[in-house]
Amino acid sequence: MSNKKGVISLSFNQDHNCIACCTETGLRVYNVEPMVLKEQFDFGGVGQCALLHHTNFFAIVAGGKYPKTSLKTVLFYDAVKKIFVLETNFSSPVKAVRMKRDKAIIATLDKVFIFNSPTPFYHVATFDTRPNPLGLLQVTPMHNAERQILVYPGNKIGSIHILDLKNLEENSSSAPAIINAHNGEITCLAINQEGTLIASASDKGTLIRIWDTIRKTKVAELRRGTDTATLYCMNFSPDSEFLCCSSDKGTVHIFALKDPDLNRRSSLSTLGFFSSYIESQWALATFTVPPEVACICAFENQNTVMAVCLDGTFHKYTFLKDGSCRRKAYHVFLHDCQDEEI
Repeated sequence: MSNKKGVISLSFNQDHNCIACCTETGLRVYNVEPMVLKEQFDFGGVGQCALLHHTNFFAIVAGGKYPKTSLKTVLFYDAVKKIFVLETNFSSPVKAVRMKRDKAIIATLDKVFIFNSPTPFYHVATFDTRPNPLGLLQVTPMHNAERQILVYPGNKIGSIHILDLKNLEENSSSAPAIINAHNGEITCLAINQEGTLIASASDKGTLIRIWDTIRKTKVAELRRGTDTATLYCMNFSPDSEFLCCSSDKGTVHIFALKDPDLNRRSSLSTLGFFSSYIESQWALATFTVPPEVACICAFENQNTVMAVCLDGTFHKYTFLKDGSCRRKAYHVFLHDCQDEEI
């Protein structure tokens, strides 16, 4: 949903060094370091953008109050040629697009479509999902990782499907693996750079569970808090040593994965009826962003986390293993944009 500044959605590229800012009038692409406007495109309202690493190729879906194209169409753009080079249409609105160097994966409300991309562009497979209004869909970010994994909501409430893209062939009958991850609806998913770990959270927003994609087993349970929250985003650090998440509580949490002893434990350990809280691991470190403003978060490097908010603010914090955080940078990045409507 767009805010008063006209921003509809934000997303990182796979390397977390570029940000796509979709607005009521077009698309803005920012470099992260330094935080500067790289390019802007006046396409009309853009609801979603999927960048392809740091290349000139990306995909968009229209959105906002005055979209110029159908919400059922994905458009692929070449920023060097300055033209749309391809479009593909669906029978219902597109909820998410993810790009790989050799594939495009597109989610509608109840289906996931996999295409070979960009050339030749052809349909590879389609899988059914539960109603997926949030467009939950994640794929291994690293293009040369051994495990090229696709993860999305399963057919059963609280389940996730894991699909091995490397073994997927046209018209194949490859069936995804199923993990029964939560009791409630899945609302947030993340996958690490190598495709070996998945993070999942439900509509309750209190617990984050980490899953091994090879063994299909739970390897950690992390507690964001005890009160219900909406999780906006989760991301693994480059070597999967840490995980960050953002929520509507205005707090970005950072958890240790490789050394869980760094995470905090509840002070209620002597009270048996709080055992479910005590068994979980609480965040190693936290920092705050404007509350009730949706934001995405990711690691710039191993000890630096970025948060980019719909109000046009950019926050960067470094953290230490003792749990301390220090603000490293703050920008109002929309000041770089000359669009009077934003």
